Amino acid sequence: MISTLLVANRGEIACRIFRTCRERGIATVAVFSDADAGALHVREADTAVRLPGAAPADTYLRGDLIVKAALAAGADAVHPGYGFLSENAEFARAVLDAGLVWVGPPPEAIEAMASKTRAKELMAAAGVPLLAPVDPASATEADLPLLLKAAAGGGGRGMRVVRQLADVKEELAAASAEARSAFGDGEVFAEPYVERGRHVEVQILADAHGTVWALGTRDCSLQRRHQKVIEESPAPGLTAVLRTTLTDAALAAARAVEYRGAGTVEFLISPAGRAYFLEMNTRLQVEHPVTEEVFGLDLVALQLALAEGAKLPPEPPAPRGHAVEARLYAEDPARGWAPQPGRVHELTLPGAGGGHLADRPRLRVDAGYGPGDSVGVHYDSMLAKVVAWAPTRADAVRLLADALRRARVHGPVTNRELLVRSLRHPEFTAGEADTGFYERHIDALTEGKDDGGARHAAVAAALADAVRRGHPVGGWRNLASQPQTKTYGEHEVRYHRTRDGFRVEDDAVRAVAVAPDRVTLEVEGVLRHFEVAEYASGHGDHLGGGYVYVDGPTASYRLRAHPRFTDPRTATAPGSLLAPMPGTVVRIADGIGEGSAVTAGQPLVWLEAMKMEHRIVSPASGTLTALHAVPGSQVEVGALLAVVTDVSQGDI
Repeated sequence: MISTLLVANRGEIACRIFRTCRERGIATVAVFSDADAGALHVREADTAVRLPGAAPADTYLRGDLIVKAALAAGADAVHPGYGFLSENAEFARAVLDAGLVWVGPPPEAIEAMASKTRAKELMAAAGVPLLAPVDPASATEADLPLLLKAAAGGGGRGMRVVRQLADVKEELAAASAEARSAFGDGEVFAEPYVERGRHVEVQILADAHGTVWALGTRDCSLQRRHQKVIEESPAPGLTAVLRTTLTDAALAAARAVEYRGAGTVEFLISPAGRAYFLEMNTRLQVEHPVTEEVFGLDLVALQLALAEGAKLPPEPPAPRGHAVEARLYAEDPARGWAPQPGRVHELTLPGAGGGHLADRPRLRVDAGYGPGDSVGVHYDSMLAKVVAWAPTRADAVRLLADALRRARVHGPVTNRELLVRSLRHPEFTAGEADTGFYERHIDALTEGKDDGGARHAAVAAALADAVRRGHPVGGWRNLASQPQTKTYGEHEVRYHRTRDGFRVEDDAVRAVAVAPDRVTLEVEGVLRHFEVAEYASGHGDHLGGGYVYVDGPTASYRLRAHPRFTDPRTATAPGSLLAPMPGTVVRIADGIGEGSAVTAGQPLVWLEAMKMEHRIVSPASGTLTALHAVPGSQVEVGALLAVVTDVSQGDI
């Protein structure tokens, strides 16, 4: 029996595993890097052990340190979570060699599937349909587009789509570097890229006594950078024949490697309805909650039981209803999905944790951050997973979209609005989305709304600030004859304070009720309520330029409160390339230096942040007149990396 479990991971998945342990009377041990010293998963564990350093290679990828931590803390079992060392056979062996229980599949099964190239050979022998591999060195135009993939790991890291032969060499190098950084293995292979394919997977669970379950299907087609964003179970629109094909292939894959524990077999479904094996993930998936909600299971609890040698019943429970999951990321989809580090002030969703009452729709949140936590640059930027279950797909999708819309998410820029729009997009509601969804629709999904909402939110912020600063409504006092002016985002708000309240210089808006945290406006005869929140930045009040968060009736807004006077030190020269996020400079374009000619869109600097590489490109054609970026250096957001001067127009 497992009495104390160490989770060799961090963030949301560590918190999720700890929750099951608490429900089953199992003590918990966390490990943490220096960057995670105050993280939520550390606070939720019974005990915790420090892994010195911040980079994954020095901490969460150090299997030797994690085994030592387990022994030092008195743990008798190790759960790897997902990512990091979860699919590392040598780590699994090290855990077992130390006399600890490994909560995962046998090392031999991990090894068989650890390399996607070797896994495909094994599946071919078992008769599972595959995409034919392509040798990148001899690829021709007929092979395009190509998908480059890291042989180890997952999560979209080390993956690139190549549409021009001239780009193959550079993209191979980039994919290999990213894979080596994330997984310690730079092997990359190529296969045909199926346009408008669907990503469908099967959850499997196997015991040591010969029973293997296939727990339905999941559709994970909505992806950015080949990393999943929205997932659901069951996958919509599959024929009975295709579902049987997928289930049979998943069971065959599990039996071929004598699998035990939880795992996932992933497939690509072509527009013609043909299934191709992609890979087998020998671990728990990020999206496992949708399967749990549909089947009424706790997959982590089952993992623990199977690690203790338990038997599965001959058949799994019957599925019921539909579940949809959205991954809430601290990132800006409108700026190339750039990660957004920063402090999380509030993260609450209405109706979360309502329990499992018969067939009533329900909402679940698996979070890795709480109020006051900071999203750093070293790890994945996922804040939480939000899951909705309902008897029908339409109800589950509607519930999830509404819950995200009503959520209070204050802190870094997030993809929340993109998630809401995606869930309401007709292509998704019809169950017809594919892996190219964001490539086709990202501009429409991220364009700003011109419905007056941001303007009204700015009015609410200005009036709430006036009350917060000690200017109550009513009472006899001297009143300014000139209007007060404040600017939030792109909106200048002008208002008068009167003896009866506030009058906004906008004929369509009337202030009905004003408090420091709640404002009611009448907009063209309709009452609208706005919740307003402002947080101390540690750099003075908002007149120095902070953010105000306004949650309105139809949308939420993160508005910069502009200072009354501009600080000349914040000005930058035209043509300046600034770091869009904190990170590490990993490389500079070959052969460039000060004085080099560059072209518009040419990648000049590569930054690594949150496990992903980000290209900083030249804004126009011209001359590189300054280059401050140095490979290996750490830079903060806004740091000057380079300056490009347009030779025909002067500075750009």
